[in-house]
Amino acid sequence: MSKFKIATLLFAIALTNLKGNEMTEFQPPLTKKTTVFDTLHGEIIKDDYRWLEDKSNPEVRAWSEKQHKSTVDYILNNGKDIQGLKDEIKALNDRDYRSAPFFRGKREFFYSRKKGEQHNTLYTIIDGKEIRLFSPIDLDSTGNTSLSGLDFTEDGNIISVGTQYKGDEIDTYRLLDSKTGKKIGEDITGLRSFSFAKDEKFAYITVQTREMIDQQKPIQVYKHRLGSSRENDILLAEPNDAKDVASVWDTKHGGLTFFSQGDFYSNTLKMRKQGDNSDPKTIFSSKEFTAFPDFHDGKIFFQSNYNAPNFKIYVTDVNTPEFENWYEFYPEKETVLEGFTFTSDYVLIMYKKDVLSHLAAYDFDGNFIKEINTPEFGDISGMSYNEDLNTVFVSLSTFTSPAKLYKLDGKTLEWEFYYQDKLPINTENIVSKMVKYKSLDGTMIPIFISHRKDIELDGNNPTLLYGYGGFNISMSPSFLGDKASFINRGGIYAVACLRGGSEYGESWHKDGMLERKQNVFNDFISAAEYLISEKYTNSDKLSILGGSNGGLLTGACLVQRPDLFKSVVVAVPLLDMLRYHKFLIARYWIPEYGDPDKAEDFEFIRQYSPYHNIQEGVNYPITLVKAGENDTRVDPLHAKKFAAALQNNQGQKNNIFLFVDFDSGHGSGQSIDKQVENTYLQWKFIFNTLGM
Repeated sequence: MSKFKIATLLFAIALTNLKGNEMTEFQPPLTKKTTVFDTLHGEIIKDDYRWLEDKSNPEVRAWSEKQHKSTVDYILNNGKDIQGLKDEIKALNDRDYRSAPFFRGKREFFYSRKKGEQHNTLYTIIDGKEIRLFSPIDLDSTGNTSLSGLDFTEDGNIISVGTQYKGDEIDTYRLLDSKTGKKIGEDITGLRSFSFAKDEKFAYITVQTREMIDQQKPIQVYKHRLGSSRENDILLAEPNDAKDVASVWDTKHGGLTFFSQGDFYSNTLKMRKQGDNSDPKTIFSSKEFTAFPDFHDGKIFFQSNYNAPNFKIYVTDVNTPEFENWYEFYPEKETVLEGFTFTSDYVLIMYKKDVLSHLAAYDFDGNFIKEINTPEFGDISGMSYNEDLNTVFVSLSTFTSPAKLYKLDGKTLEWEFYYQDKLPINTENIVSKMVKYKSLDGTMIPIFISHRKDIELDGNNPTLLYGYGGFNISMSPSFLGDKASFINRGGIYAVACLRGGSEYGESWHKDGMLERKQNVFNDFISAAEYLISEKYTNSDKLSILGGSNGGLLTGACLVQRPDLFKSVVVAVPLLDMLRYHKFLIARYWIPEYGDPDKAEDFEFIRQYSPYHNIQEGVNYPITLVKAGENDTRVDPLHAKKFAAALQNNQGQKNNIFLFVDFDSGHGSGQSIDKQVENTYLQWKFIFNTLGM
């Protein structure tokens, strides 16, 4: 055999092995530079890809489609196929499904879906007969229209059903007779929310149209008479700034209407009698704290963090609702108050202790009665009370078992098992635990770690690390779902409980926002270093995943520590933090991130903004950047500009992929088929980059 043939054969063998185990060379579509210079607070900011911000530009659309197609084609047609993985994902998502029954008054409802159907269908049960009420497929056979909201009259006889198109979260509501499924009146479009007024002749509707979102106009709350023209709607609330929110609602008892307006973390609360058209009375107002009311037996109870970062409950007589008359019902404790509900005999307090949620019973004078031990181990992930049944429905969640729904008797406090979904996922050989590790500044951070029982801590296990770290959202145990497929094949899945969440109250949150945002990134980087130092994995076997605010997290961490990770998933992310507030609803998030138009905020935002900290000549990890073209929360411009900048960075050798879902937004509303396709592609990316 000639030397040429031998060399050709060896090259072919090498190429086959490369395709079988690693991502081969990827050639993304070319991206032009049209450099723009801004001067912000004395600093000149260069932006090579400003042109990608314009979704209406046909050139941007064409570029996005080419990027997406090349990403999908490459990931699906290169690397090792993971035997059985897609079948497992499909079996988990595309199957016969029936939800737990839920009640309004004494009326019973449930969701159901047959294998092959793209969305859930809403049913009710009357005299033992199942009656089909609504499916989004009735409106749109493509599967691009999905359920997005549901509200009931008190007796459950009329329902409002919200739908969205391609995940845009701009809802259309329609009224239905819940005994027949027959439509009542005309559609109500361009909404963010809908709730019936107490008299059920009116509804409170929050209006936020596509035009309002694009122009960053504040939401508007109207009182709408059911069945009448929108021209007759009465404006009840409209903030001056799009960073603020507003809501109006009626109490079930007590004849009160409440008005709340403020930003993410503070509010002004007003009230008036139902049916009274005079100006509502201000009963609480703060630029730093929040208070949210509930009514019971002539008294108003308020959950508030007023000078109480772990929250407390105040109470006052309905006739003296002003803040100066409030007194403590449940004082602030070392544990974090998460919520409360009333039963016939008790006030049930839900609180978080060391990341896990618990229940306790108090009487109506605030005296402690007892801890309510759950019937089995699990995190209390949900609690809702049905007055007509005097029953609290409580969800218990773990990593290795689908959530279980229990009924808790409102008088006897006795438990009764109610429902658990049966999923085709094997978790028998998986264990989960919570440990703590030290972050850069010495703060101890909880982390959940799930792996096979027979795992060997040899420092060579494929590992996926997930985090969020923001907006007062805590990480807690939840069923692994398709992540079990990763673990059963030898992977380790870890969830870090970063600062910025609510794991330890508002102080924990504040320690990860505004000028302290870098703490969140340090916590996540320290989590990766902990997993490596404890021999779970190494940097060539470690992938990180985050979406939305978590996409900012993974984007910042890959830029700050490119040596630490093999691959990164940056999903629906915020990445250009100097311009984030100029698009869609992002002004809401100024209280969390700060305002880069202010010099004092610009100083700390500039230091971590991922798009502005890409260093020329650095080879960043293999990265999958994901966006939803119809996202009305986070503009896809962030993903597009970041991917373009990385792809065209001198010294970049690892593959940078851009995935743009043209049939979705921030993640909700996907059809079953779309969920299966997108989930498989992301997992194949992770499996192949980690050499699995």
